[in-house]
Amino acid sequence: MKLFTIHKAILLLHFIFILGHKTMQAQNGMIVFQSDFGLKDGAVSAMKGVAMGVDENLRLFDLTHEIPAYKIWDAAYRLEQTVPYWPAGTVFVSVVDPGVGTDRPSVVMKTKTGHFIVTPDNGTLTLIAESLGIDSLRQIDESINRRQGSAASYTFHGRDVYAYTAARLASGKISFSGVGPFRAPKVYTLPYQKALIQDGIIKGFIPIIDVQYGNVWTNIPSTMLEQAGIKQNSLIEASIFNKGKRVIKEQMTYGNTFGSVSPGQPIAYLNSLLNLSLAINEGDFAKKHGIANGNEWTIEIKPVK
Repeated sequence: MKLFTIHKAILLLHFIFILGHKTMQAQNGMIVFQSDFGLKDGAVSAMKGVAMGVDENLRLFDLTHEIPAYKIWDAAYRLEQTVPYWPAGTVFVSVVDPGVGTDRPSVVMKTKTGHFIVTPDNGTLTLIAESLGIDSLRQIDESINRRQGSAASYTFHGRDVYAYTAARLASGKISFSGVGPFRAPKVYTLPYQKALIQDGIIKGFIPIIDVQYGNVWTNIPSTMLEQAGIKQNSLIEASIFNKGKRVIKEQMTYGNTFGSVSPGQPIAYLNSLLNLSLAINEGDFAKKHGIANGNEWTIEIKPVK
């Protein structure tokens, strides 16, 4: 009986150790890469090679490598669009870094949902920090978390610092505390027009263009349309501005799918994130009207009575 009790105690301690280890580790061995590198050369493969050199058991995935060159806004939006759908513990590497080699901080942000994002703190975290919240933020200690022999390289931190740090974190070779020193839980943010209703007009901005189809995505949520009394199959008036100058004013149907209007006709609809978007059925709204994205592009919506 005594031996049986001791055996049970040992099993219990083993279970507690395993549970505690998993709780401390929190990472799940997956890394998702994003960059503006494209796939024409070996840059993306080099980052993945560094990660596999840390641990061959890691699982590596791509968010996108087709962010337009230097477009930090696009990087911020693609994280916002993607991160919530991945399991907690996933490590993201986002490298859109026009200031590479300068004194902009290299950080790892842990969201309140348990995701980790390895990136320069240059505005890339603007949207995801707001939507998922910052659990904590650490600056990468490059004296520890930098690929061996890369100290003389100043222009490929995606390979030498971010992929390497992400791999060490994702594999559990370091805990989050091993990334480097704590920073205040506040990131550098890019200014933009928050969605709001003012004098019966809904205001927002255009964070991204649906690059495949030319649909114009906004940050105006469906709940705000409801609040303004805009209902499905009603008419709205959309005005789009660049740096305060109006580019287009057009009336269109607010429908639930592209087929709500005839081919070639404009349509306002809710995109996959349940935000208002503008499109042309079987056409390219952005190309037709010369519309781009970013914090200089704003939009106003009002019902047509």
